[in-house]
Amino acid sequence: MSRSEQFLQDFLNYLRIERNLARNTQQSYLDDLSNFWIFLAEKKINRPDKVDHQVLIDYARTLKQRGLAETSVARHFSSLRAYYKFLVMEGHLETDPTQFLDSPKLPASLPKILNFEDVELLLDAINTDTHLGVRDRAMFELMYAAGMRVSEVCNLTLEQLLLDEDLILIRGKGNKERVVPLGGEAKRWLLEYIEHSRPGLEKGYFNEGILFLNNKGRPLQRKGIWFILKKLAESVGLNKPVSPHTFRHSFATHLLEGGADLRIVQEMLGHVDISTTQIYTHLDSTYLKEVHSSFHPRARRK
Repeated sequence: MSRSEQFLQDFLNYLRIERNLARNTQQSYLDDLSNFWIFLAEKKINRPDKVDHQVLIDYARTLKQRGLAETSVARHFSSLRAYYKFLVMEGHLETDPTQFLDSPKLPASLPKILNFEDVELLLDAINTDTHLGVRDRAMFELMYAAGMRVSEVCNLTLEQLLLDEDLILIRGKGNKERVVPLGGEAKRWLLEYIEHSRPGLEKGYFNEGILFLNNKGRPLQRKGIWFILKKLAESVGLNKPVSPHTFRHSFATHLLEGGADLRIVQEMLGHVDISTTQIYTHLDSTYLKEVHSSFHPRARRK
């Protein structure tokens, strides 16, 4: 194994063990760095310490010539920064060539959300006459009630449900835990699913206590949740982009629109940095006008 290969292996171990990143995230780093090694090989560069700022500028130009979106270029830069920061931190390099590397300036994109009527439309359209239908109703009620990531839903176990206390224990990124309240509807459908439908899906397979199972008795995967939601949106003619994360966005936005404190929402979402949560403060102008006219002492004067 070459020195560069050993550095890469050490970096991947760092991502897996110390940062505890998800496997998909680790793979994204590896894919980005593999593209960079291919570029370096074409330049006859075989060691990370031979990379300087000009090499990085040439690489950025190559990415753009390949037609990559600004978001993809920014992600490649982020992977390179993380890698070189690791090499400096471990003493393999003295200087970080990426420290002055400018990422593309990305336009601020607001999260796609559903209004409350859209959420109700989707939930009420689920046919709960079957075990799978009850599962889907319980699952999407929970996602909207607790603002969960799709990966958190896939890995959720029965022991994480604190139904007697109307709470749920969520294990998020980096295996960090948070406790989030459950609403009445989510609790009702979870009880219905656990007591009457989940036993009919188990089929005798060992499923490690995973809450949501597929029709074969195995843990439901993220692709399966995407597919179910896509078909559900099509069935009601909802002409909006809908994904499992849309429920999380909607959860946060609706709480803030209802007057919830930003830091409380941050805690329930499991965000480390409050600036990540602040994106949900994009309240539409109609709502702002409504609040202003209702509460500002001079707004009601004609």
